[in-house]
Amino acid sequence: MNEWLDQAPPILLFTGKGGVGKTSLACASAIALADQSKKVLLVSTDPASNLDEVLQTTLASEAGPVTDVPGLSALNIDPLVAAARYRERMVAPLRGILPDESLRNIEEQLSGACTVEIASFNEFTSLIGDPQQLAQYDHVVLDTAPTGHTLRLLSLPAAWNDFILENQTGSSCLGPLSGLKEQRKVYEQALKALQDPTMTRVVIVSRPETSSLREAARATTELQAENISGLFLVINGVFKAGDSTDPLAQAWENKASLCLEALPESLKSLSHCTRPFRPGGLIGPEALRAFLSDSPQELPNISPQALPEHSTLQSLVDQFIAQGPGVIMTMGKGGVGKTTVAAAIARAIAQQGHPVHLSTTDPAAHIAEALGEGLPTLEVSRIDPQEETRKHIEEVMDKAGKDLDEAGRELLLEELRSPCTEEVAVFQAFARTVAKGDDQFVVLDTAPTGHTLLLLDASEAYHREVLRGKGELPAYVTDLLPKLRNPAFTRVLLVTLPEATPVHEAQRLQEDLGRAEIHPAGWVLNQSLAGSAPSDHRLQIQAQREITYLNEASDLAKQLVIIPWLIQEPAGANGLDALLTAQTH
Repeated sequence: MNEWLDQAPPILLFTGKGGVGKTSLACASAIALADQSKKVLLVSTDPASNLDEVLQTTLASEAGPVTDVPGLSALNIDPLVAAARYRERMVAPLRGILPDESLRNIEEQLSGACTVEIASFNEFTSLIGDPQQLAQYDHVVLDTAPTGHTLRLLSLPAAWNDFILENQTGSSCLGPLSGLKEQRKVYEQALKALQDPTMTRVVIVSRPETSSLREAARATTELQAENISGLFLVINGVFKAGDSTDPLAQAWENKASLCLEALPESLKSLSHCTRPFRPGGLIGPEALRAFLSDSPQELPNISPQALPEHSTLQSLVDQFIAQGPGVIMTMGKGGVGKTTVAAAIARAIAQQGHPVHLSTTDPAAHIAEALGEGLPTLEVSRIDPQEETRKHIEEVMDKAGKDLDEAGRELLLEELRSPCTEEVAVFQAFARTVAKGDDQFVVLDTAPTGHTLLLLDASEAYHREVLRGKGELPAYVTDLLPKLRNPAFTRVLLVTLPEATPVHEAQRLQEDLGRAEIHPAGWVLNQSLAGSAPSDHRLQIQAQREITYLNEASDLAKQLVIIPWLIQEPAGANGLDALLTAQTH
């Protein structure tokens, strides 16, 4: 049942989208190995890590013993702190030389996801790329693995030559890399270890949900492209209704079964296993040991807790209509339901006879299916991220890459495959769509992050990342930030799930937007079991666990919407209408 631990190699990496249980699985695996009298080091590089809470041990950035688990040490690498240290190393030598405005622009360029990822990778590769460090332990267990993009970027020989220091293209990932040149030997050894299945096993963790499995498939394809073959898939939290008569429990089981039957092709070839659903939080070594055992779970009694003050999605839409035309943006991580929420909002406004333009990066067939029958005042468009990115990369390679040698072009091309590039590539299409909000409602289910907006706020950054030599900035670009910063024109909704990692990710997104002087109008907590009042005892326990995160969201949100977990998928006209008016119980 725990096959990923069979003949475990020295390094175990756990990866997967937020909220799938990879921290619990990494902790339980580390304890299981330590219980075999192995010397184990557990490391987390997750910005939303709750490793201290899960292990019931106070951790630091240096390895320390874990309470009640002989042989296990753990440490918490905060990638945001690592990135801040990295930025300071880059900027400090320039203070007193460059103007303050230029320094602020450099700092902002080094505030994106790429910098955070590479800075954290720099921290933990010292553990797996240094033979002396690795020799201290039988196993190193890492919670949160690097993406395929980072591994490709760091494996390119051109990343280590003087092209980095001479680069003038303004690429978003090359700046962070320039400070890691001195780490070349450690990185090469780390990459070699990652590519050796006798040294490293990458455990890809997923839930039996479409969005989670899609992310697992993407990660698999990326990692395999980098010759990382030691992959194992764990599908966590598979629910069985058993003899439960709760319709919600039966719907949970049916949904999981359908997802497992439709497993993406790239995952079918992997060695894999499933882990059963276990309600409540996994806190402390004993609970983590039980998690990997076959023994029945003892279910605690619960005392129902009230939901925080909240409203329905329909009531929030009514407020937006009363404010008049403008832009409504749903933002959040993939898989939280922001496209469905955007479709429901657009339909609700159009039903009242107002002209609405809904723009999405979701495949057209999906949004059409979600909307059901068309409405005369509703127009739908799609921004194709792949096509926008392809055109952007071609343009940059033609202009910025024309004078580079082959190695330099290869490195620039890989840098342009980063998530940052896609965000910048859709920027102009996004800006054009926002401009339509002057005389109609515009609903967008995709938007640049606060980091990208600040990066694009600098005139030289606009030129580098958007225009690439096209000439003057069009009005829809120069007008964008003032429009987005105007709460009477732009209403931002953060869509997330009532779980630890998704809520903390949304909190960071709100802080990110705040740096760009954009303040969300509200939060939408989607798929809430606590709002559905299940009668199945296991689901009741899980529902009560959500209250902590619903309360956190309530404290952070200007206005809170809770959408209960619905038995019927919110697709088509009836499904979207149900989403809008769904009442919590």
